[in-house]
Amino acid sequence: GGTTSERSRTMRGENKMVTLNVDFMDAVFGTNKEFEVSRYEACDTCSGSGVKPGTTPKTCSTCGGKGQVVSVMRTPLGQLQQVQTCPDCEGSGQSFDKCATCFGEGRTRGSRKISLKIPPGIDSGQRLRVRGEGDAGQRGGSRGDLFVQVNVKPHPEFRREGSTIHSDTKISYIDAILGRQIKVKTVDGLVDMKVPKGTQPETTLVMRNRGIPSLGNGDQRGDHHVHVKIIIPKEISEEENKLLEEIKDLNEAKKSS
Repeated sequence: GGTTSERSRTMRGENKMVTLNVDFMDAVFGTNKEFEVSRYEACDTCSGSGVKPGTTPKTCSTCGGKGQVVSVMRTPLGQLQQVQTCPDCEGSGQSFDKCATCFGEGRTRGSRKISLKIPPGIDSGQRLRVRGEGDAGQRGGSRGDLFVQVNVKPHPEFRREGSTIHSDTKISYIDAILGRQIKVKTVDGLVDMKVPKGTQPETTLVMRNRGIPSLGNGDQRGDHHVHVKIIIPKEISEEENKLLEEIKDLNEAKKSS
């Protein structure tokens, strides 16, 4: 434990930074997450004071409790007084017997489970601040803050660009020519979407208000862009081949007329 003139003034705890992985859908609609944080906790032995139990801080004998010492320097112009922070108590004016558990720090290593609300629309790289959940301060000082950096996991089907969601859908060349109603997977579930007649390869169809909610304003949402991929079969039946040849003849006749 040792009796030394240690500073007993409080110091605020450090801020902590952690990275939290969040599923794509949880980032879209928000969720509550619980996770463990390694951090300094107030020492149980001395209740965070840093002072050995059963003892009390004393007035620093070096500075007489003033926290400052005056030194006199001789110069060619005469004597010069210089006021400095007391080197023994580091300005606190007190000395104390250090707690044997925390060595006078007033804190020890520990961990805590944190519950955090993830708001809808959060994106990778954005930070959430949790006040007072960082490291415990030294000798009874206030806690620092906890900063949570969010990392959104990729989705197997959806891609995100700001508040816009992108996905691909495959349709047959027949459906591209004739048009049809198809079901498209969105973050809200399956939604009917009309593929217009004569849809070209790589056409983008927009589904309004099916994207990511605006952070801080969940009622406002982005769009969902559906990129159409047209499937051309490598093999067709004799009957299909015959019908396509007839369509080809019709097209050629139309061109020549």
